[in-house]
Amino acid sequence: MIESLRKHFNAEFSTEKYQRFLQDIASDFDYAVTFRIAETPFFIPNELKEELIIGCEEVIDFITRSDFKKISQRSIDLNNAVPNEDDHTQFLAIDFGICEENGKIVPKLIEVQGFPTIFNFQFNLFRKILKFYPELSDTTPYLNGIDEAGYLNILERVILKDHLRSEVVLLEIEPENQNTRIDFLYCNRDMGIPVICVTDVIKEGKRLFYKNETGETIQIKRIYNRVIFDELNLRKDLNLKFSFEEELDVEWAGHPNWYTRISKFILPFLKGKYFIETKLLSELDAIPADLENYVLKPLFSFSGSGVVFNVKPEDIEAVKEKDLYILQKKVHYSPVVQSPDGKVKAEIRILALWPEEDSRPTLVGNLVRLSRGEMIGVKFNKDKDWVGGTIGLFQK
Repeated sequence: MIESLRKHFNAEFSTEKYQRFLQDIASDFDYAVTFRIAETPFFIPNELKEELIIGCEEVIDFITRSDFKKISQRSIDLNNAVPNEDDHTQFLAIDFGICEENGKIVPKLIEVQGFPTIFNFQFNLFRKILKFYPELSDTTPYLNGIDEAGYLNILERVILKDHLRSEVVLLEIEPENQNTRIDFLYCNRDMGIPVICVTDVIKEGKRLFYKNETGETIQIKRIYNRVIFDELNLRKDLNLKFSFEEELDVEWAGHPNWYTRISKFILPFLKGKYFIETKLLSELDAIPADLENYVLKPLFSFSGSGVVFNVKPEDIEAVKEKDLYILQKKVHYSPVVQSPDGKVKAEIRILALWPEEDSRPTLVGNLVRLSRGEMIGVKFNKDKDWVGGTIGLFQK
């Protein structure tokens, strides 16, 4: 959207350079990323940057309300509650569609998650972009005056706290098979913490352990949690030696309850310029006559699963647990990224970190998804180019 940067980038772009860029990422671990990385960053002008920041701060104002836990308790009652919940989330991912409203470009909140995302991959992705496009050194993906060192510092404060790196584990279900594996590999390299499958955790009393590469048994003092309960509940084949729902002598970097509290569940409570009309199905008085202008979404699904884009009355009537679904007004994504053969839509996720001792989260960075399809997620844009995951760059 910054016209001068876009023209220069497109003029210098070549498919050969893009392939070398991908190969350079793959060479770090001899591993090819399983999601599509887009050909281009998203250049974000200052006016849009300021609106994104305002929208994020309004979301944070709601999350930091003194009665937020009371407001969101219903979400916990509907799901698996995990003991020893802390005072606040340590991670925020705030998704905005880049939309058009009354002839103007405006960010619209699509979703918010109290859960970590690919913090380490995005950091390394920017490094790779600068390697291949050094002319972009006057741009930054970071916010609040943070630089590369500051970003890593606050990320380590949140994940490690005051523990030894060997005592903190990134926990996931079969991490080697996850689409976000590249982030785990960078996290292990950059932060020195092991990546552990839930089935490899050993339990003795209330304490958890894992075996390191030399076979030594190490106590897990803190969990950097990447486990999504939606997936865990479906994997009846997994043999876990512990339960998330029991009292354990362990700290959480990203307590699982925050994934539930800060989710689509809070969207109906948010009102204002940057928010979309959203209702719980259980609170819907009547099915809208213009149903074609709405999207049906499960509250706690991940990565777009279960979303009904072209909603019919029978779709709503078929939902048995109406507390677990929302009906959200469609927004009109504006194609704002000029590719060599047309324009592309964009959605930007602002990343925030919240160390336990801070009064509010800090906006630190972002990720962007580009789309030519009806839905934004990378899995909805197969066999297309100039789409997929990338990063937003602001002018310094």
